[in-house]
Amino acid sequence: MSHDTPPWPIRSMLAGTAGTAAMTLFYDVERRLRRRHRGPLDYDDSLVPGQIVASIMHLPAVTAREDWDLGMALRWSYGSAFGLWHGFLRRRFGEPWASALFAGTLMSATFSLFPLLGRTPPPRRWPADVMATCLGSHAVYVAAVAIADDRARRPVSLRSPR
Repeated sequence: MSHDTPPWPIRSMLAGTAGTAAMTLFYDVERRLRRRHRGPLDYDDSLVPGQIVASIMHLPAVTAREDWDLGMALRWSYGSAFGLWHGFLRRRFGEPWASALFAGTLMSATFSLFPLLGRTPPPRRWPADVMATCLGSHAVYVAAVAIADDRARRPVSLRSPR
């Protein structure tokens, strides 16, 4: 006895959530490996995403804690929603093209929106460790989304293996 897989939009949003969890774990592991490093590892790991949200929402006098909370809400919501974009690309082009286009979209958004909305320096001026973390965290996110989406496409069997 087996069940059908969830519809692709649900599967893709869940894959986006898995990608966000993997990205969050990536930051935790890097922080443990770089014990001497103090502060954010890259701009996604900083207060900048929350500051962007506060600015767009015209929120007055937001504290650093509120910036952090807004940034986390943004990460988890857009991380899940970006899963829909991967699902659409997968249906349209298949793998590995879907993941390549998906990664290109993410990096284009990251490299343009942080300087435009977050007033960070342009990517060519980012320190090498910040760029490496940014590329690594996004590669982990893309891989986790693709793997989770692939796994969720397989029907779930309720029978025990014999």
